[in-house]
Amino acid sequence: MKKYLFTLFMIAGIVLISCKNESGLSATAQKNKDVNDAIMKAYEAGDFSKMGDYIAADAVDHSGEMGDIKGLDSIVSEMKRYREMVTDMKTNTIQEIATDEFVYTWADGTYTMQGQATSMSSMDITKFKDGKAIEHWVYMDPKDVVKMMQMQVPADTAVVAKMDTLQKK
Repeated sequence: MKKYLFTLFMIAGIVLISCKNESGLSATAQKNKDVNDAIMKAYEAGDFSKMGDYIAADAVDHSGEMGDIKGLDSIVSEMKRYREMVTDMKTNTIQEIATDEFVYTWADGTYTMQGQATSMSSMDITKFKDGKAIEHWVYMDPKDVVKMMQMQVPADTAVVAKMDTLQKK
């Protein structure tokens, strides 16, 4: 009986181990991570041709300047708009955690915007279903948000002066 139980446990252990890949992620979590990485690389390169392979047609990006951005076409349009504002974009993933439903990415990046070299740090959360991104949130350090806003507003406006005053406090 002990031999039988030992053999049964060994077989079950081998089956469980073989279901995991080298990184310890499930196949679904690994696919989500790979898709997330592909989205980030394509964005960095400014190549939006395959976004439909990675993002669902009815996806929602909750990080739009004016609220939710709904649908693949609208999301890609916004991605292109943002990407055109920045040049020399380089992203460095600090840490990434993937599950069967979400990928959490903490990254920093450098880029040039309005002729100014700058950097920022962000936490992206992407929800996946059937191997495609269906929702996205991004959280940035408030000082990085202010810095980006200052670069987007013409320098002679009162808004920039007020932001400078607030930032110095």
